[in-house]
Amino acid sequence: MSDRFNTAAGWALFAGIVALGGAIVSSKIFHEERPEKMGYAIEGVEAEGEAGAASGPGLNTLLASADVAAGEKVFAKCAACHTVNQGGANGIGPNLYATVGEEIGHGKAGFAFSEALKGKGGSWTFEALDHWLKSPREFAPGTKMTFAGLGNPADRANLIAWLNTQGSNLPLPAADAAPAAAEGANAAEAGNAANAAAPAENAANASE
Repeated sequence: MSDRFNTAAGWALFAGIVALGGAIVSSKIFHEERPEKMGYAIEGVEAEGEAGAASGPGLNTLLASADVAAGEKVFAKCAACHTVNQGGANGIGPNLYATVGEEIGHGKAGFAFSEALKGKGGSWTFEALDHWLKSPREFAPGTKMTFAGLGNPADRANLIAWLNTQGSNLPLPAADAAPAAAEGANAAEAGNAANAAAPAENAANASE
């Protein structure tokens, strides 16, 4: 009886040792650790937190060098819903003649704007149009506009510049100053201030 018990106990102990050894080995083989880069990179899709990381020319600079002819070509994406000729009829969207500088959500006779746009307030400045064209739903949540938006800043600037020629003709802004030029100007101003202060300081030292 005792031999049988000892044999069974021995086999049980052996099985436990095998199981423990297997667990240790598998943990070494299948070691889980968070990878430095999750998933697979997909071309054309920005990783979370990377949007806007790439710097580029600001809206003023893009407008100052905008290609009006290119903007007219971009408008082809809008022509299915909008007209832009003076006195033109509204379509699915409003006629866009003289839109730049106009009050947002108003000014287009016979067109029923969404409450989201009517309550937005302000006017269609270059900045407001840029935001709207980038993402209508972000600019005015609840808008009836179904267009997803233009992701290319140059396309938006070209389109805005062209729309501006269609009955608005507001002066385009000057290009933003280059950072290096601005830094140089600040350094020059500091140097001039130091030079201006030097004579007074020398005079004070002489009087002492």
